[in-house]
Amino acid sequence: MPERPDGAGPDDPAGTAAAKEQPRRRQARGERRIQQLLEAAASVFCTSGYTAASTNAIAREAGVSPGTLYQFFPNKEAIAIELGDRLMHDLRDTYGEALAPIDPGISLADAVDAAVDRLTAFNTEHPVFFALMHGPDVPGGIAEAHDALHTNLIGRVEDLLASLLPPDADKAHITRTAHVSLGIYKAGLELVLNHEGAERQAYIQEIKNALTRYLEPLAGEELGRPSH
Repeated sequence: MPERPDGAGPDDPAGTAAAKEQPRRRQARGERRIQQLLEAAASVFCTSGYTAASTNAIAREAGVSPGTLYQFFPNKEAIAIELGDRLMHDLRDTYGEALAPIDPGISLADAVDAAVDRLTAFNTEHPVFFALMHGPDVPGGIAEAHDALHTNLIGRVEDLLASLLPPDADKAHITRTAHVSLGIYKAGLELVLNHEGAERQAYIQEIKNALTRYLEPLAGEELGRPSH
């Protein structure tokens, strides 16, 4: 049998390894291209909104041809759904940290500060999340996923609030308080994203102040005290 050009004999695993390596390289290049397109889409969605955005604009922002974009995504909704899925996965990790069990003896203000800082850091780093999830033209697939995420988030806030109260506390009141707390945060978040620098930090502090004052009658001075 003639010698192979790469020097590998018929029983030499080098040829097999090289054959396996090529798909891995293509997969890595494809993932980098997808990430490039998602970053471009995030910029276009933030600037133009979802409805006004186009695949041509996204391709132009990414510095590729529309044909290259269509190799990975059939339309802008598919791009938005993929982007939303990745961001929601990251957000689950973020609010898992932000709404983790409270250490005994921590002050209400400190607990609110830590939660708001983590959540606003995510949203200021990924402003497209707010643009996609709370804009007037949310794609259908994203809206359903966001509704599920919102329900999960409310549940986490309810669990946190329930830990502050006696076991027989009114569950309907806890649910209302969770919804209002999240509503205060979301209302303030839009103001945060519309400002930068010192003014942004001032609005973040206003969110913290509003939540702390709202929760004080419920939680008291210490969040981590044992249940009654």
